[in-house]
Amino acid sequence: MSVMRAETIDVADAVGKVLCHDVTKIVRGEFKGPAFRKGHVITEDDVGELLKLGKEKVYVLELEGDEVHEDEAGARLGRAAAGPGITCSAPRESRVNLFADRAGLLKINVPALEAVNDLPEVILSTLPNNTPVTPGEMVAGTKVIPLVVKEAVVKAAEGICAACGGIVRVEPFQPLAVGIIVTGNEVYYGRIKDDFGPVLGQKVESFGSEVLAVEHAPDDAPAIARLINSLIARGARLVLVSGGMSVDPDDVTPQGIRLSGAAIEKYGSPVLPGAMFLLAYHGDVPVLGVPACGMFFRTTVLDLVLPRLLTGERLTRRDIVALAHGGLCRGCPECRYPRCSFGLAGAGNSWSRPEI
Repeated sequence: MSVMRAETIDVADAVGKVLCHDVTKIVRGEFKGPAFRKGHVITEDDVGELLKLGKEKVYVLELEGDEVHEDEAGARLGRAAAGPGITCSAPRESRVNLFADRAGLLKINVPALEAVNDLPEVILSTLPNNTPVTPGEMVAGTKVIPLVVKEAVVKAAEGICAACGGIVRVEPFQPLAVGIIVTGNEVYYGRIKDDFGPVLGQKVESFGSEVLAVEHAPDDAPAIARLINSLIARGARLVLVSGGMSVDPDDVTPQGIRLSGAAIEKYGSPVLPGAMFLLAYHGDVPVLGVPACGMFFRTTVLDLVLPRLLTGERLTRRDIVALAHGGLCRGCPECRYPRCSFGLAGAGNSWSRPEI
């Protein structure tokens, strides 16, 4: 805990010292509020204004050699916590806000975040890991609790941040060529219009990727396998296979994905809607089995998985299992995702624990 030395002194002698209280200014009919806030470092230019406000003496702190003013500490913590894709505001009463400077997926090193907040007198608060963000969006904030903090605490926080290259970062979305396969005899033979392909295409394009092709396949596993391999040969770096994901006898999409040579990482997800989701990899190319709920619900498991894949992250079985916590969509009349609880509690932490 910091030990602060406070005293009441003449304004003329207070230059360079830290104000312990707000100084109010009142202009009749125009303004009433703080002319100087607690924590302000008094300058030569401030002396005359303080005298005009009737303050010949002020209550101030004098920093010891091993102490740091709250604004300097907050600014240092913000700079240390900010990784790629993050900018910082100027400090105000020690608070520094961190903003995304590009579109992408917010990544939080959760163990390092907890280690910083385990230190005395400093805090760092963030949005959840794996939240999609836009440029200019506030994603984190720092603050120092007292007016001054020990230099050793600030250095410890900086060391934790340095060990992981910054606690908060934004991974940009990579523009991938995406192949889409819509399965089902009813679409393949023209009995009904394909509404699934446009829905998936819109999701893909919203992240800056492009649809390489939308293909249609009958309920035939070898045909689905051939189309997967054809799309990959044509340059697809992600393949979405929609429909045919249930246990009905004619739902053969999982079999078709296996026949393509893709290795299934996880079939079935603890997310509602999206229980029949499938994650597989054909070499380095993700192949997703997207259940029919992806056409009927605005937000499904695909919205939790797709942004991560489009940053180049390779997901595992464990990543899908972790989505169970928070994987229940509330089905709100007006969808606010990702500004809601869906998927966020199970977002997990894909970074390894830093050496601290």
